[in-house]
Amino acid sequence: RSGEDARGARRGTAMRHLGVLDRADVLITGGRVARVAESIDREAAEESLRDARAGENPLRVVECAGRVLMPAFTDCHTHACWVGDRLDEWERRLRGASYLDILRAGGGIMSTVRQVRAASQEELSDALLERLNAMLREGTTCAEVKSGYGLSTRDEIKMLHAIHAASQRWPGRVAMTACIGHAVDPAEDRSSFIERTATETLDAVHAEFPGIAIDAYAEQGAWSREECLRLFERASSLGHPIRVHADQFSCLGLVGDGCTRGWLSIDHLEASTPVDIGLLGASPRNSTPPPFAVVLPCSGFHTDGRYANARGFIDANAAVCVATNLNPGSAPCPSLPMAMALAVRRCGMTPAEAIVAGVRNSAALLAAQARWADDSARIEPEARADIVLLDHMDERELAHSFGASPVRMVVCAGEIVSERPEA
Repeated sequence: RSGEDARGARRGTAMRHLGVLDRADVLITGGRVARVAESIDREAAEESLRDARAGENPLRVVECAGRVLMPAFTDCHTHACWVGDRLDEWERRLRGASYLDILRAGGGIMSTVRQVRAASQEELSDALLERLNAMLREGTTCAEVKSGYGLSTRDEIKMLHAIHAASQRWPGRVAMTACIGHAVDPAEDRSSFIERTATETLDAVHAEFPGIAIDAYAEQGAWSREECLRLFERASSLGHPIRVHADQFSCLGLVGDGCTRGWLSIDHLEASTPVDIGLLGASPRNSTPPPFAVVLPCSGFHTDGRYANARGFIDANAAVCVATNLNPGSAPCPSLPMAMALAVRRCGMTPAEAIVAGVRNSAALLAAQARWADDSARIEPEARADIVLLDHMDERELAHSFGASPVRMVVCAGEIVSERPEA
């Protein structure tokens, strides 16, 4: 745990260190890691667990045969709750239309908003559960899921209930975010829409989901800096942590705002300036570290080839996370290994840094957001047993290879929840 800040995140050069053991046996019981040692005697393990496991299945031994065993992935930024698709708009982009042009014309996010408003809570929950299970097969046992495709009080609350219902049927952990500032409905008067969102919708979210993170999309054609600050200042006064989509296409100054106001994360960062990079790596103020820097390389891959400068953020001593941004428009990808592979190729990260960003730092971010115990993303005694077994013999292969899932087995809270059969 050396190099971790007060939130358990690794910053700067500490992101290079994985603590790799060349050989180890891992004993799991009661959903947690009980012991890690170079060799654990099976008979002694069965004897020590006999009383605790009374009535349970006998000890199962999994021979990993030298493959990489590592903490499971945490996907700290997704919009995985939606119905419908945006394939027509994707073809328009292939013919030259820009993402912002489509958004300004009432497409993009608003296209999915219309489909989500027409769906029932049960339809949304079922669709989300399918995607969570796809993420699980790719090694993700902890995920953030945002609302934001409702953009009305009723539909945002419907989405949040759908996310909660799906989370109760999934073996992993879900941190919910109310992204009530995701877009501005062009069918409404802008000032009235912003006011309603910052009062009526926020009040309803606060009443039903107190303490949930609040998010907005600061961008041309979406929410302005001033509108975001209006929403976030009131949300903060109600005790909600703040996350923000910022600097995807335009730098509007939200990085500086987040650093001075104690926001939890700044996500996207493709258009961030050298000054912004320095701010997110600055020394903590009043023992509060700067926001997490969340990079989303799948968006650059699927939209316009622009990527965040993760190398610059790490060299400036920031705590960087990598996430998929799973959504129907700009990042239809449930695979964190794919996001890591892109982060190495396009964001300037080393394989070790990408692993820390998609495991340790992302877990620390969601633990801080959801206020749950930061007890995963490690393989050590008493840690939550969320673990993946890869096909690879070297952890660097996780970022080197792409196009096929590297995950052979997924253990979530001590239970094998996904296992690829032997060929």
